[in-house]
This record gives sequence, structure tokens and C-alpha cells, in this order.
Amino acid sequence: MTIARKTPKPKKCRVASCGASFAPVRLGQAVCSPACAILDAPKNLDRARKSLAQVERREIKARKEKLKSRADHLREAQAAVNEYVRLRDAHLPCISCDSTPNDNDLMTGSRWDAGHYRSVGACPELRFEPLNIHRQCVRCNRNLSGNAVEYRIRLVQRVGVDKVNWLEGPHPARKYTVDEIKAIKADYRAKSRELKRAAA
Repeated sequence: MTIARKTPKPKKCRVASCGASFAPVRLGQAVCSPACAILDAPKNLDRARKSLAQVERREIKARKEKLKSRADHLREAQAAVNEYVRLRDAHLPCISCDSTPNDNDLMTGSRWDAGHYRSVGACPELRFEPLNIHRQCVRCNRNLSGNAVEYRIRLVQRVGVDKVNWLEGPHPARKYTVDEIKAIKADYRAKSRELKRAAA
């Protein structure tokens, strides 16, 4: 039994100066003849160069990813969590001094950090805990070493004494694997994208 082949639909030659109608003999054929293929080549060359550049960029990115240390991954994950916190708290004043972006004091209101209540050095197991991180002005976070007493007063008002007691309590040591760190980074980047979409 013989199977009838479908006759390909006629196409118009991609070369503008030709425009002839032709029946393609292979998949993806866009020109009618070798002569038109030569005329069409410069356009394809640009596309091929762009495609090669994309492949090269992907390969470089993959090589850089392999060279990253655990500390590099931790830094990137922390940056993703901090960005989420700043977006989450965008409508709130500084957790330690109540300054806002509209305050006249440029030292306190112009730039924002994501300040940890319990520092990463003192309690690394809470470094990615959103309850432990809140938007804080640069002055309180950096110049006043976190302004911890005022931070605690406002943290109790914001999240409640039970949650603050939990933060201050003992926590089991936590050693994140690189895969866990990557998952945290991806999760918080996705959460930040959601907040940006909601704010737009």
C-alpha cells in the first residue's frame, strides 16, 4: 500500500526583489532558488551571529554559575530576601525610628536597608527568616548598629510579643546546602516579582 504524500503549499520567496511563488522541497525553505539564497544570506548572517552570541552568553553564565562558592550563593540569596523585604515594607516607616522617605532628614529617609533584628553573625539560622528582617533606614542599620532597643519596641507592635519571643529564643543550627540556597533565592525573586506586579 502506498501512502500519498502531501503536496507542499506554495510560498512566496522571502527575497523582496524576487517575490516568486514556489513549492518548498524541504522544511523551513524560505527562498525559491540558490541565487535568492545568496541574496538572502546577509540577513541570515546577522541572525546567526545573534544566535551564536546568545549561546555564548548562556555558556559564560553556566561557567560562572559553576565557579560560584557557597558564600557567593548565600550573598545572592540574602540580596533576594532583602529586596523582597524592602518591597514588602515599602509603605512602612523605619522599624527603629519611624522615619519615612518623605522626612526632611536625608540621612534617615533617603536610602533603605533590610535590617535584621537578630544579626546574621549572632543567629545565622534566622538570616532568611522574614519575621527577623524589616525595612530600616541606613542611619539606624549601619550608623547605630541596628538601633536594637528601638527595633524591638516597634517589632513587638508590628508582629506581636509571641513572635518576638520566638525570634529571641533558641534555634537549631542550620547549614544550608547550595541547592537549598538556590531555591531560597528563586523563591524570593518570584515573591518580589509578584509584589512589583501588584504595585504597578
